[in-house]
Amino acid sequence: MNIVWPVTGLYFPLAGWWLYTSMGRPMAIDAPKTKGQKRYWKSIFVSATHCGSGCVIGDIIGAPIVLLTGWTLLGERLFAEYVVEFVFAYVFGIAFQYFPIRAMRRIPPYEAIVDAVKADTLTLTAFEVGLFGWMAVSYFLLFAPRPPDAATAVFWFMMQIGMVFGFVTSYPANWLLIKWGVKSEM
Repeated sequence: MNIVWPVTGLYFPLAGWWLYTSMGRPMAIDAPKTKGQKRYWKSIFVSATHCGSGCVIGDIIGAPIVLLTGWTLLGERLFAEYVVEFVFAYVFGIAFQYFPIRAMRRIPPYEAIVDAVKADTLTLTAFEVGLFGWMAVSYFLLFAPRPPDAATAVFWFMMQIGMVFGFVTSYPANWLLIKWGVKSEM
């Protein structure tokens, strides 16, 4: 979570600080403990921020790679961004799940990878659907025929808005996976 909260602040800037102080900081090892359990929606919210962090890091790395290489897919830069960003987001998302699972459960690496894939595939895909949907609106409707690229502040502002949409679309997936016992409450 030491990485998750700063990354969450990238797409929820002011709200991210408030969310950290109200939800994240009380979870810290050295924080004073309070009686009572965290509300269920907060557990899902924190789980969604955890999922979103892997996605955000992958998206932040993937977009400049597409820009620098000039890659396109089906004649569109956006489609190449989708593929590259999804791959990076998936790798980081699985890693964000793998290491805590391995440390908390003390299980063999293969079993931890399988559990990480189960815990993050649906939520990560849901996050990317929200982000990619917004980026398609931005690319094809708002800024057509000359959409901004990863070298512009406008692109990153649109990406930030898309990440908020991604968070919103990943929340129900996190809720389901926690309800089904595939993911642990956070």
